Amino acid sequence: MPIASPSSVDVPPEQALLAVDMQGYSQIPEAKMAPIRSDLDDVLTNVLTHVGLQDPRDRPGAFKDTGDGAIFVMPAKDIARLVDPLLEHLHTALVRYDRERLANAPAIRLRAALHVGPLSLPDHRGDAINEVCRLLDSQVVHAGLTVAREHRGGFLAAVVSEAAFRRTVRAGRTPDLDEERFLSATARVHGKTFEEPCWLFVPQMTPQALAPLISPEPLGGGGGTTAPTSSAGSNSPTGAIFQFNGEMTDTTVINTVGTMRIDRRRI
Repeated sequence: MPIASPSSVDVPPEQALLAVDMQGYSQIPEAKMAPIRSDLDDVLTNVLTHVGLQDPRDRPGAFKDTGDGAIFVMPAKDIARLVDPLLEHLHTALVRYDRERLANAPAIRLRAALHVGPLSLPDHRGDAINEVCRLLDSQVVHAGLTVAREHRGGFLAAVVSEAAFRRTVRAGRTPDLDEERFLSATARVHGKTFEEPCWLFVPQMTPQALAPLISPEPLGGGGGTTAPTSSAGSNSPTGAIFQFNGEMTDTTVINTVGTMRIDRRRI
């Protein structure tokens, strides 16, 4: 009996996808692009080997070089290990790289996106690869990396799609990363109609620490999430400005009070 040929109504097999992008790569002098990209490839190869995952470059169509990053397509069964332990090991490797790099070599800071969905190989037929690219370019993971760098000197921020999160963290397949380590957010891309629930992970930062630093307000009407930056300038005072109009009794103000003005007419 002849085997029916694949058609457009067939659902492709599910794949796990990991996309990474190097922050500031386009600003690196051209002569240094190849060495830093080679260093990134070495970091990723070593981390994949360390966590026991097969390098997807050995599978036809399972690796895509995006210039400042890469997209890895793995068997769907690997999605849990891409979350845990890969993300923590990847951050550790980037920290180690920063300590050992030459003084004139730039640091490697990465955005990462994890997703799972139907995708055929090697022709990449399916929405999953577009969705992981949107997640990687979402404002929430851009903001996460900004916060990681400014508040912890971190090198990685990762966004996990709702589908990947359900099958890994929520399903109990990530022994060292439970749901309490992720910040629930919405992935939006400026200028795009893309809007999906997602989960933000920043090593060394809890969701409680992240949440106040990630603004939920959309940018430019296009939707998105961004972190507050020091755009006010380095000479501007930091911290919030409080105005107390009533009496203060047993009041505690956390952090530093730079200037206090007292209306003596009311004393």
